[in-house]
Amino acid sequence: KTTLFEILTGNMEPDEGTYKWGITTSQAYFCKDNTKEFDSSLTITEWLTGYSPIKDVTYVRGFLGRMLFAGEDGIKHVNILSGGEKVRCQLSKMMISGANCLIFDEPTNHLDMESISALNEGMMRFPGVELFACRDHQVVQTTANRIIEILPDGSIIDKVSTYDDYLENNAEARKRTVYIANKDEDSN
Repeated sequence: KTTLFEILTGNMEPDEGTYKWGITTSQAYFCKDNTKEFDSSLTITEWLTGYSPIKDVTYVRGFLGRMLFAGEDGIKHVNILSGGEKVRCQLSKMMISGANCLIFDEPTNHLDMESISALNEGMMRFPGVELFACRDHQVVQTTANRIIEILPDGSIIDKVSTYDDYLENNAEARKRTVYIANKDEDSN
């Protein structure tokens, strides 16, 4: 999934085949591994200003405020942020871009339950297209209206469905979901 998202965002070249975004689409990407993105001595405000179409500090701080960065938080350096703070910065970056297609690779990592709930609400209200991979069942169930599963052999299952309906009607998908959940528990 990460490889697919990296290809769709132009960060990686496909081995074969092509894709083309529509001319009216603009994308914002929430990458799973944000290490490189925050390898900088910039402050949070400086970092987000670099992605803002409007280079006004008050404008940028407004977006940071929506992600609960207040007062002195704006002068924190991005290379010392916690995992949750980095996620909130990434979400601010996505919001400030004004994109109509959001791509999320495991957006709930590093978030507490309250933040996951707020992210879920925002995703449900977003009027554009969202492509995402997420291990949080509630986020997938309440946000997804089309399930695309890429099988180990490279074949694709594409269903217009909620996640629960997809699992209910596809015994093999249920088995894969249980296998992945057990595999995740073993690695923790």
